[in-house]
Amino acid sequence: MNAKSENANNPLLQLRKLGQSVWLDDIGRAMLDDGSLARLIEVDGIAGVTSNPAIFAAAINKDPQYQRAIAELLPREASNLALYERLTIEDLQRAADLFRREYESTSGGDGFVSMEVSPHLAYDTAGSLAEAQRLWGLLQRQNAMIKIPGTEPGLPAIRDTIAAGINVNVTLLFSPERYRAVATAYCDGLEARLAAGKPIDRIASVASFFLSRIDTLVDKQLDELTARGQKAAHELRGTAAIASACLAYAIYEELIATPRWKALAAKGGRPQRLLWASTSAKDPAYSPVKYVEELIAPDTVNTMPRETIEAYRRQGKPELRLEPQIAPAAEVFAGLQRLGIKMAGVAEQLEREGVRKFIEPFDKLQASLEDRRAHQKTA
Repeated sequence: MNAKSENANNPLLQLRKLGQSVWLDDIGRAMLDDGSLARLIEVDGIAGVTSNPAIFAAAINKDPQYQRAIAELLPREASNLALYERLTIEDLQRAADLFRREYESTSGGDGFVSMEVSPHLAYDTAGSLAEAQRLWGLLQRQNAMIKIPGTEPGLPAIRDTIAAGINVNVTLLFSPERYRAVATAYCDGLEARLAAGKPIDRIASVASFFLSRIDTLVDKQLDELTARGQKAAHELRGTAAIASACLAYAIYEELIATPRWKALAAKGGRPQRLLWASTSAKDPAYSPVKYVEELIAPDTVNTMPRETIEAYRRQGKPELRLEPQIAPAAEVFAGLQRLGIKMAGVAEQLEREGVRKFIEPFDKLQASLEDRRAHQKTA
């Protein structure tokens, strides 16, 4: 009997039975070397990994496993970016190999690892497409995904990357409206691929909807309104992110019921699953599993940092809860609008901040590697 069957009551495994996959929002050489990632796969049914420039910067700066590799590779790599890519691609290839059995057993439905294009390309259509193709070629794993921000300039890059046969994780989504545009770009890409006479049955994509950042920003505005005597503001605290996600899921259900999608599905097309990201609760007043428990639904993914995985293993109570919240979600948005909080503006601000939050650690890591290079030359 394996660990999964021995631990059938594990809430994380029960999520899978309800149609939701759990991915790990973290990666680093230590978890690959010490077997902890393999244990998460075996014991908790973790079915994929997401990464971003901030995650890799933190790992490379803090994890001693990288220091020897950096010392060895610095003289051989022509640039700091090349060194960064060498380290991260090696890690993701190792992770992809761990998930290969999951990928095969689900016929390409799960078992993915994600690598993001340079955050400096978030508003560069041609640059994002070229970078996606280049990184895909370097990763050389069928169960890889290339992350492209879902900015307006990112939409045609997403379409063309899908058309090129590359799996895409669309990141930094903060509004249902932008999710609709992303889902349309995905369908456009599949149709373009079919028109070129190429198969679509192994193309996979997720649309990563960021949650806790929405509540962090909206709650700050609500607290300011409450302090000014707006009693209704306090009642809406902690509702904006879940409402946004529910409205996005309603769009997903609407789209997969259309004749357009049914025609693509008949050709082997796979739905672009919504992925709940930024799922660690930032406000201590909220349950640490708030952004897991309230958004359980079929055909979704929840990517969690390790502390959220551990919290859900301890206290999760899996049950399909998203669907009943769709109808009230529109009223949440209406209530926010009445208070003067415009969710479109919130999404625009969070997108800009999200890009910046990836650029800053990415650039700091490059500077750190440059310092290492200079020190090594003079040593």
